[in-house]
Amino acid sequence: MRTACPLYLGLDVGTQSVRAALFDEAGACRGFGVAPLDTFHPQPAWAEQDANQWWAAARAAVPEALARAGARPDDVAGIGLDCTACTVIACDLDGTPLRRALLWMDQRAYREAEEISATKDPILRWVSGVMSPEWMLPKALWLKRHEPEVYGRAGRVVECTDWFMHRLTDEWTLSLNNISVKWNYARPDGGWSAALLRQVGLDDLPEKWPERITPLGKGEARLSAAAASDLGLRQGTPVAQGGIDAYLGMLGMGAVGRGDLAMIMGSSTCHLANSATPLLGSGMSGCYPDAVTEGTYTLEGGQTATGSILDWYRRHFAGNETAEAAKSGRHVYEVLDAKAAAVAPGSDGLVCLDYWQGNRCPLKDPRGRGAFWGLTLAHGPGHVFRSIYEATAYGTRHILEDLQGHGFTLSRLFAGGGGAKSRLWIQIHADVLNRPMALPREAEACALGAALVAAVHAGRYADLAEAAKEMVRIAEVVEPRPETRAAYEEGYAHYRATYPALRELMHRA
Repeated sequence: MRTACPLYLGLDVGTQSVRAALFDEAGACRGFGVAPLDTFHPQPAWAEQDANQWWAAARAAVPEALARAGARPDDVAGIGLDCTACTVIACDLDGTPLRRALLWMDQRAYREAEEISATKDPILRWVSGVMSPEWMLPKALWLKRHEPEVYGRAGRVVECTDWFMHRLTDEWTLSLNNISVKWNYARPDGGWSAALLRQVGLDDLPEKWPERITPLGKGEARLSAAAASDLGLRQGTPVAQGGIDAYLGMLGMGAVGRGDLAMIMGSSTCHLANSATPLLGSGMSGCYPDAVTEGTYTLEGGQTATGSILDWYRRHFAGNETAEAAKSGRHVYEVLDAKAAAVAPGSDGLVCLDYWQGNRCPLKDPRGRGAFWGLTLAHGPGHVFRSIYEATAYGTRHILEDLQGHGFTLSRLFAGGGGAKSRLWIQIHADVLNRPMALPREAEACALGAALVAAVHAGRYADLAEAAKEMVRIAEVVEPRPETRAAYEEGYAHYRATYPALRELMHRA
């Protein structure tokens, strides 16, 4: 049966899958499709993906969403896009990949990041003076030094967002959202620093970037004939300029007010808040001008690995739970959560450090590594799994303490993304942070945020605030439990003491 109102497609290109969701103008999901993605780890702390698989996954997910919604191509009034960032791809001018993409979590360029940080270029003030090896410039410099043939052949060295926009529309653009956050582009300072690019030997890199810069959700792009045929959509459907998954997730949670902070819980966890004034000098990833709406500043912190640690544990150590789930008809994470919930707060003294892919914030140490200590013969799978949950919550507390210590006043805390589906994980965060956590109705916050942007771009709503008011609903507020406070104060103290004790050993590896 055909839908009775226009639908907006949120195309969410994540780490573990591509998700396509069709939302109506009230933010209700009418149809959802998903297709998995593979990640390759050629060496420790490296991570790569095949760009061709991104498109193949979209070709599977979008028709599935249309079928589940009972929708026709003409029902889709607009398309919004969000992607992982900074996932860097070297490709031909026609978009043909020259190698697998360097996934956002890839840390191989840590030496290049250190070299760029050492320049102390004024543009680095927007990232607290420290470059992340996850970002564009270090990864491009690594490619130039270690794979010069690939770098030399590349007509484009861009991000997943840029590549996907080209695949959708046949046009090359740069997202102001992405370049403000991950490419050291700051409008208040005139854009990119030519002096920095020259000093590190990347003065040829801008030749490999598209010239047109488009703010998030803007532009005049339309779906190409080839993309429409592949996805089962209508040629000419408006395509809003895409951006970073976490930033669209913030919009999809409705965290648009002063003092609102959004936690987007996926393979990583991102912490985002908008500010009318810049806040510089903290251990956050940065303070980014014009990243979401022009004239405002977005503050970002983040943990490089959270949900991906849970997936690591599931794949390598949860064979018994996987078999139990298959027998009972439950999901394996339901079985793992039940075992973790049976363990007391504090995991009976088992402490985990969640630095599997380094520490993004506030320590900014890509050479940090994960650890467990306190293991005894009394500990079992539930203890280990719960300790991972607790470690990720402790990491968020460390970030929020740093942010508040530099002048940010937190009023409301929102949580969304795939990780928010675990009530236990959310409750542990609320307890560790000692703050209520608002859960939006729609768990797929990134996809909703992309659809929300599409609705504004298509003219249904005047701006992002109006769209968020109409399309986002809070389903529940999870309150902290006072009885857990003592255990988590002790656990947090142990967590904070672990990295200083192990840092020298980690850096020897």
